[in-house]
Amino acid sequence: MHTKPTAANALAAAALALASTMTAAQAAPVVYRTVAVEGVQIAYREAGDASKPTIVLLHGVPSSSRMYDGLLRQLGDRYHLIAPDYPGFGNSEAPDPASFAYTFDHLAAVMQKFTDAVGATRYVLLMQDYGAPVGMRMAMARPAAIQGLIFQNGNVYEDGLGATWAKRKPFWADRAAHEKDVIAVHQSLAATRARHIGDDPAVEAYDPDLWMDEYAYLNRPGQAKIQADLIYDYQTNLAAYPAWQAWLKQRQLPTLVVWGKHDLAFTVPGAHAFRRDNPAAEVHILDGGHFVMDTRLDEVARLTGAFMARLNAR
Repeated sequence: MHTKPTAANALAAAALALASTMTAAQAAPVVYRTVAVEGVQIAYREAGDASKPTIVLLHGVPSSSRMYDGLLRQLGDRYHLIAPDYPGFGNSEAPDPASFAYTFDHLAAVMQKFTDAVGATRYVLLMQDYGAPVGMRMAMARPAAIQGLIFQNGNVYEDGLGATWAKRKPFWADRAAHEKDVIAVHQSLAATRARHIGDDPAVEAYDPDLWMDEYAYLNRPGQAKIQADLIYDYQTNLAAYPAWQAWLKQRQLPTLVVWGKHDLAFTVPGAHAFRRDNPAAEVHILDGGHFVMDTRLDEVARLTGAFMARLNAR
């Protein structure tokens, strides 16, 4: 049966079309660039006007700056966002581990030089997973550059270490005996998928491309050695936790903590632990996974935008 359109229906349709157009218009453009740091081409994404407050976004494993693409589009109309790929990740070059040290100290040093290369002198650090140990090293090396801190399932407390980390200890104790098995799991499709979903029952909310792309990146030539070096070096991060916590307690920087509660690697107690050293830290536990923006991008964008607005209203 044919229903004759009414004025109210036409008005509603027009409003919906306008809203859709406005949403598309408000999405900030993202540009994709490269810059040489220590002779390595570092790929990065950038959105927004460089005269506006800057956020430097550090990604996790086995991801890349791609994980921030949606956030850049949502916040780039108000802020300046720069998201690099570490050497060996994403679209950055992957030097041979025989001539390039894949350690967290070195990644942090390269990322610090990256900020110099792109002219970022004062910024908020947004850190996810591997981004936390990289970012904490950067913050402690150059505290005057840091305006505020955002942790998204970026752990710096033993409270937040899930059962996954117990499996790393034998590898740290005897690399030769365990490396083959550790890397086989790390590079597997099942583990790559599980890093995203964790114990989230809402499996259908996740786009499979999220882990299929990462699986392809993880299995490129040379990646096994790169990933093994970093997993082995991760023990230095746990050893640094007390120093990082003392720095957070001393500095009392504006801090936002956004945590996906279905993360099996970094659990919710690790999010609440930030308040132990910085009682003013703003902590939000979201119904998402390790990469919480997989399913909760709008919430993360809203919380991040509100945090930045308060920070820059001071």
